[in-house]
Amino acid sequence: MLVIIRAPFLRAAHYSAMTRSIAFVGAGPTTIYTLHALLDRSTAPFSLTIFEEQPTAGRGTPYRPGWNDPAMLSNIASIEIPALEMTLIDWLRAQPASRLLALGIDPDEIGERTFYPRLALGDFFTDQFHAVLDRAKARGISVDVRTRCRIVDAISEQTAMKLIVRARSGALSEARFDHVVLATGHQWPEDPQARPGYYLSPWPASALADIAPTQIGIRGTSLSAIDAAVALAVSHGEFTEDGEDQLIYEPAPGTDEFHMTMMSRKGLLPEADFFAPLPYEPLSICTPEAMEALIAADGLLLDPAFALFKQELIAADPDYAARTDLANLELEDFCERYFAERADVDPFEWAETNLAEARWNYEREHTVPWRYAILRMHEVLALIVPHLDAEEYRRFAKHFKPVFVDDYATVPHESIRRMLALHRAGKLDVLAIGDDYRIDSHRPEGGAVVTAMSKRHAFPIFIEATGQRPLQAKSFPFPSLLQQGIVRDAQPGAPAGASRGIAIDDQFHPVSDAIPEDQLFCLSLPFLLGRHPFIQGITSSHEMGLVVAEQLAMALLRATPPAPANDEGEIAA
Repeated sequence: MLVIIRAPFLRAAHYSAMTRSIAFVGAGPTTIYTLHALLDRSTAPFSLTIFEEQPTAGRGTPYRPGWNDPAMLSNIASIEIPALEMTLIDWLRAQPASRLLALGIDPDEIGERTFYPRLALGDFFTDQFHAVLDRAKARGISVDVRTRCRIVDAISEQTAMKLIVRARSGALSEARFDHVVLATGHQWPEDPQARPGYYLSPWPASALADIAPTQIGIRGTSLSAIDAAVALAVSHGEFTEDGEDQLIYEPAPGTDEFHMTMMSRKGLLPEADFFAPLPYEPLSICTPEAMEALIAADGLLLDPAFALFKQELIAADPDYAARTDLANLELEDFCERYFAERADVDPFEWAETNLAEARWNYEREHTVPWRYAILRMHEVLALIVPHLDAEEYRRFAKHFKPVFVDDYATVPHESIRRMLALHRAGKLDVLAIGDDYRIDSHRPEGGAVVTAMSKRHAFPIFIEATGQRPLQAKSFPFPSLLQQGIVRDAQPGAPAGASRGIAIDDQFHPVSDAIPEDQLFCLSLPFLLGRHPFIQGITSSHEMGLVVAEQLAMALLRATPPAPANDEGEIAA
C-alpha cells in the first residue's frame, strides 16, 4: 500500500513565463494513471512529451498483441480497475457487439467481477490514453507523443534532465525536460530464447507459437506459467465446452508428443479467485497506524508485525486460527502450516475442489474470513518492508511474502478450468522440485535437464516463467544515471536473488544529493520490487500515479509566478 498525502486542488495563476516541461518514458497504464491524476490535481500549464518504443502508445507490455495470446486472461477483475476517463464497465458497454466479440467477450456477459482478455484491456487503455490526451489538449497543454523511438540514456543536469533519443532510423538526438517520469514497465529480454530450446521468459507469446509439440518444461506454476501453458496449448489444440459445464482440451492431429510439466518448489497451483467485498473493509488490529508506530519505535519490526498479523487473523477467523494452532506459531512455522494441507493433496484434485468452493462462494457472495483478512493485510505489512534490516528482509521474503502472494495472486476461474482440462487430456502435469534442485541449460541438444529430489528430468524445450524479479542497479537501462551516482542499489552487495532494487524514497525520487528535487521519478517496476514487493498490476500503477502526480502538481505550482496584484483589491484594503 502506498501512503498518499492529498493536497488541495492546485490552481495556477495566469502567467506568461516559460512553461515547465514534463516527459514520460513509456506509455502504458502507469503513465496514463499518472497523467490522469495530474490533470485532476493541477491547472498549471506545462508541455507534455511521451516516448514509446512501440508503434502505438497506450497499451503497455502486458496488454499488447503479439506479446500476449488472445486466449490470455487478465488477472484483475473489472471492479478492481481504477477508473480513468471512463470505468472499464462503462467502456465495454459503449462498444459495438462486433468489437467485443472480436476481443473474445460475450456482450451479454459483461460484469464488474468478470476477468477479461488482456488484449481487451489493451484496447481500453489505448482509448483512455487518447481521452486523457484530449483533455490535456483542451486545457491548452502542448502534447507530443513520440512512438518508435527509444530512450537510450538519461543525464541529470543542473537545470534539466537530458534524454538521449534513438529514432527508428538509428539517429540519435537530445531533448531536455524539467521533470522526467520513467515508467518503462517490466523488463524482459527482447529475444527470450537465450540458447536453443531454453527460454528466459514466456514473452512475447508469439515466440512460443513455433515450438514443436514435444516435452516442455515450465519453471513456475503461477500466472506467468499459466500464460505459457495456455499459449502453447492453443498452438497445439483448442479448448471447447462439452455443454455440461465441463471444459475440454482437444489436441490437434500430430501432437501426440505434446506435454507440459509445470514445476515449482512446492508443486502447487494457484487457487481460484475468491469473493471479497470491495472496497476493503477496515482492519482493527494490524493497521497502517500500528505499522507506523512500529517503524517509529526504531527497533526490530518483523516479529512484532507478525504478532499483530496473528491477532488480526485470530479475531477475523477463530476457527481457522484453532485449526492451524495459529496463536502458537512462529513466522517460519506459519508459512509451512499455511501450505501444508495443499501440499499433501494432488495439485489437480485440490484445484478442482477449490474451484468448486470459489464458484459456490461467488454465487452466494460468501467471504472466507481468513482469506479476506490476509488479503487486506498484505498492503499493510508492505509498509515495514523498506525499513527491514538484511536478516529481517531475508525472513520476510522467504517465509511471509509467499503467503501474501499466494493469497492475493489467485487466478480467474477460467484459468483453473483450462489447467484441469489440459491435465485430463494428458497434456499437463505439475512437479514439486523442492529447494535443492539444479537446472542445466547448457546442453548440445538444447533445452534443459532438471535434477531434483534425486531424479533427472530432461526437456527438449524449457521455459522460465517465474515472473518479474527485482533487479539491481547494474541492470538499469540508463548508464549515465549510474555513473553520476544518482541510481544505486538500495542494499549494496546483496547476493544474487536477494536484490532490494534501487534506492528511492516514498515519492519515487532516486535517493541522491546529486540531482535537483523533482527532476526524476522512477516508476520502473523491476527496480522497485525490493522496496515495494507487492506493486504489480494496474492498481499499483494507479497508486504510484497518485503519488507522482501530487509531486508534479506541487512542482508546477512552485514554478508558477504569483498573479498580478489586483489594484481594486489594494484600494479596498
